[in-house]
Amino acid sequence: MTISEYIFELIQRRGMTQKEFSERTGISQSAISDWKRKKTNPVSEKILIICETLGITPEELLSGVEQNDGRRKPDDYFVVGKNSELGDIIEQYNKLDQISRSRLMGYIEALGIRKQEDQENNT
Repeated sequence: MTISEYIFELIQRRGMTQKEFSERTGISQSAISDWKRKKTNPVSEKILIICETLGITPEELLSGVEQNDGRRKPDDYFVVGKNSELGDIIEQYNKLDQISRSRLMGYIEALGIRKQEDQENNT
């Protein structure tokens, strides 16, 4: 099964129309129709928005293997939109030198420990 065939299957399973999928992803209806008619796949720049719209991971889309059987290994990566709050955090983190990154990680770990202690004290 090609990537585009899998996308059409998922669109159908989600009870979505191609028009609705087009509106949610910002991909033109003609491009989506081309996938079916010309047996082509979407461009790589559209994979993340397609996955977000269909509620799947890029790994699932590209492999065609559904990941809800309870047997798959946990993901060792995150998919984060560049224009999201986490995307902004990652962008700022990447601008830091190594010493600043270490300090930031120490601060984040301290916040996590403090939050855990607060939760334990409130129970």
